[in-house]
Amino acid sequence: MAEYQAPLRDMRFVLNEVFEANKLWASLAGTQDTIDPETAEAILEEAGKITASLIAPLSREGDEEGCTWHEAGVKTPTGYKDAYKTFIEGGWCGLSGNADYEGMGMPKMLGAQYEEMLYSADISFGLYACLTSGACLAIDAHASEELKTKYLPKMYSGEWAGAMDLTEPHSGTDLGMIRTKAVENGDGSYAITGTKIFITGGEQDLSENIIHLVLAKLPGAPAGSRGISLFLVPRNSVDENNVVGENNNVTCGSIEHKMGIKASATCVMNFDGAQGWLVGEENKGLAAMFTMMNYERLSVGIQGFAAAERSYQNAVEYAKDRIQGRAATGAVQADKEADPIIVHPDVRRMLMTMRAYTEGSRAFSTYVASFLDKAKYSDNAEEKAQADAMVALLTPIAKAYMTDRALDSCIAGQQVFGGHGFIREWGQEQLVRDTRITQIYEGTNGIQSLDLMGRKVVSNGGKLYELFATEVSEFVEKNADNEALQSLIKPLAAALERLSDVTEFVIGAAAEDKNAIGAASVEYLELFGLTAYAYMWARMAVVAEPKVAGDTSGFYAAKLKTANFFFSRLLPRSVSLSETIRSGSDDMMALEVEAF
Repeated sequence: MAEYQAPLRDMRFVLNEVFEANKLWASLAGTQDTIDPETAEAILEEAGKITASLIAPLSREGDEEGCTWHEAGVKTPTGYKDAYKTFIEGGWCGLSGNADYEGMGMPKMLGAQYEEMLYSADISFGLYACLTSGACLAIDAHASEELKTKYLPKMYSGEWAGAMDLTEPHSGTDLGMIRTKAVENGDGSYAITGTKIFITGGEQDLSENIIHLVLAKLPGAPAGSRGISLFLVPRNSVDENNVVGENNNVTCGSIEHKMGIKASATCVMNFDGAQGWLVGEENKGLAAMFTMMNYERLSVGIQGFAAAERSYQNAVEYAKDRIQGRAATGAVQADKEADPIIVHPDVRRMLMTMRAYTEGSRAFSTYVASFLDKAKYSDNAEEKAQADAMVALLTPIAKAYMTDRALDSCIAGQQVFGGHGFIREWGQEQLVRDTRITQIYEGTNGIQSLDLMGRKVVSNGGKLYELFATEVSEFVEKNADNEALQSLIKPLAAALERLSDVTEFVIGAAAEDKNAIGAASVEYLELFGLTAYAYMWARMAVVAEPKVAGDTSGFYAAKLKTANFFFSRLLPRSVSLSETIRSGSDDMMALEVEAF
């Protein structure tokens, strides 16, 4: 496997040149005093070093060894504990944490680049840190001042980790069915009893304590999701001096034996009258948990393309070195018995597709993160409201489209290796296994597509969609006279028109056909994602094209060539997606259940 190298040049391009992050941060009241270009650059550089040198070397051995369960707890693979200690000494767990509670207060646009490096190095290791960050978001937004003061500093430092406990054996997507109960103790705390499954990092040996955020129901709570409350439940009790004490009746019953992310402990957690504290209002727990869901779903999307980036780096190195056959145009290495496989069109097809989707994902994740920053840090009510709306619209695409294309890319990277890609020692098969879960957890990609089509588009008559469509239309109009890029601008305009027409079609069909939303949703999300990536590539091309002539590194020329590949080879798929959506639900639902 190639040694991982953080793609810092491309990250700088996306952050500083395409989205002008420093200008945005300077304009937002909440980031003006916390981030500047020098700080951002220093964080990127250091993150690149620590992920490449400290974390990436753990990935292969961590996958081979995995986590092990004992009655006393869960043991992570050899080397993880020491690496985690070094990692938290650098303050990385608190990078985006609230500065009022000893976090660093960095914006999500920068955090997205850091998360990519962390996940490229090793998804399993990254999950321990990033789930703590997610738990902190919910605590910071909804917990009492007492809870925030007590728990956030230790979680930002990484001394205490976080876990989110939602799923139960009988209740996955439909959280309204949960059975975990909370009963008042009479002292402001609650006794939490129930079992949760699939809890990432629910138990481990890295941190002194683990702070669980648990969904549970109070006696007499309304039925369904309207009766869910959120509770903070430490694994071990914490006294008034923040000294960690005995176990708080929170135990790990077992860990799952999984297809991938084997160094990440996926736990069955038992709460047997554990003492917990209400976070937010009674029966408003799902809303509180969803405060951090937009961040977490973007983070899962980043997990996916981060693995794809690692797969791409491996595949490129292998394709340049492996010699097989001769180039169709004649020998490239006449002094050798064969040419490197990178000369062959099919290998180029795979590598270019991987590159186009991965670089498009990096741009799109940064784009979505920019709206998260505006929603969180702006003091302009209109800007905040529009940013919130864009986050709502784009989050299911960020989670589902990025992870779908990531698995495609990891499989393509494995295919470049041929038979060697099927062998464990090269690392490509691990990336395929690790990436597969990203399409499933934090809401399956099918659920994401239903959320986009049903809640974010049809339910409001396309009003949220119009925010995106208007922005892209204005970009097209602004660049209509850019002669050098008409091969991109015109197809982008056509793709947007196609997406808008299909959006109108499904909204109309849903009024008559109850299955219309479900039948169209997956292809609609893919069509939306493809169009959004075309917008990203057009924006990158507009920045890159004027800089090609003066660039001796070839970076901007490569960016334009990849953009052209995306528009000529990948964007045309929008035509078939549109036709699939227009076929409706009849044929999909026609076969009787008994005939399956």
